[in-house]
Amino acid sequence: MIRIMQVRPEMMPFALIVWGLWLLVLLALWWTVGLRPLPVWTGICVFLTAFLCFFFRDPDRKTPETADAIISGADGIILGVQTLREDQFLKTDAICISVFLSLWDVHVTRAPITGVIREAAYVPGKAIPAYKETSSQVNRYSLMFIEGERTSCLVKQIVGIAARRAIHWPEEGQGVEKGERIGMMKFGSRLDLTFPRKDITVLVEKGQRVKAGETVIARLTGISAQ
Repeated sequence: MIRIMQVRPEMMPFALIVWGLWLLVLLALWWTVGLRPLPVWTGICVFLTAFLCFFFRDPDRKTPETADAIISGADGIILGVQTLREDQFLKTDAICISVFLSLWDVHVTRAPITGVIREAAYVPGKAIPAYKETSSQVNRYSLMFIEGERTSCLVKQIVGIAARRAIHWPEEGQGVEKGERIGMMKFGSRLDLTFPRKDITVLVEKGQRVKAGETVIARLTGISAQ
């Protein structure tokens, strides 16, 4: 049985721009050189629309149900696992797991833990390449602070050169389930997931490929996997 690819509605403004330009070109050709070049331009628009459908795809994922599993919030490659001090939200020593998303990865992000959104905001900044370590400090990003029953997580959707915007759907005070869709980064970016260091054991390493909603990137310490 053939399944139709699920596509995010956020694709529509971009598709309307593509076909709006197609209409303008059609009118320009009609009044100037005629319609002979139209098939080429139409082919380009069809290709761009197909790419938008591919980029904004939103596949279903099966999230592990084990209580101690922390899952990846994004598709992509692990950029690194860094220990640091996070004093704004977690207020403790922390571990940050960074995932880099290429243009070919699914860009819908998911909640790594079950909890409540205690803060959600968009922070303006620069647009240096998202794979650079300094991008997490200077680039524009969307953040969500999720407070769970056994741990908390700071989720930062960081835009790069190609990405112009990161959006989040849950609002402050809203509950989210592990694996639930919580946002999207538009065109190539980075996701940083920061946890209290004492709460987790990291299971991934730099260079490893992960999938949002499915790959277990860490486990909670001190509780049963049942």
